[in-house]
Amino acid sequence: MWRRRLLTPDSWLLTPAVVRYKQERALRQTDLKEAESQTESPSWLVAVRAAESKKATDIRVLNLSGITSFADYFVICTGANQRQIQAISDEVGVRLKQDAGELPISVEGYQQAEWVLADYGDLLVHIFSPKAREYYALERLWRGAKTVEIPAA
Repeated sequence: MWRRRLLTPDSWLLTPAVVRYKQERALRQTDLKEAESQTESPSWLVAVRAAESKKATDIRVLNLSGITSFADYFVICTGANQRQIQAISDEVGVRLKQDAGELPISVEGYQQAEWVLADYGDLLVHIFSPKAREYYALERLWRGAKTVEIPAA
C-alpha cells in the first residue's frame, strides 16, 4: 500500500503507508540502526529503572514463564499518592517506548490511580497505592513465580 506525499509544489514522493494494528508501530531502517547501536536491556529492567527514577517503592519483578501463558514478567511497585502513581506510569511508558521500542497494548486505572495496569504483551506493569497493594497482594497470589533479582544501577 503506497500513498503520495507532496514535498514541493512540483515534486511528488511515494512513501509507504503506515498500517497500525492496535498500537504497533512500523519499524523503519533508521529504527533498526538505532536498535543495533543500543545495548539491549530486557523490557522489565527498563520498566524498573523508569519506576526507580520516579521514586517508586517496594519494586518486585516476578518471572511467570511456564506458569502462565499471558505474560512472562510482572513488574510490581508502589507509589505514595495518585500523582506519583501517574508519574511512574508515564515514565515507564516513555522509557519503554524510547529504549525498547514498545508501546502498551492497554493501560487501565490511570485516572483513578489506585492500581495502574500497563499491558506490554509479555510484560505487565502494576503500579499500586499502598492500600491497594496490601489488599490485592499479587506476590502472594502468584507465589509460584520466581522473584527476579534486580541488578544494582
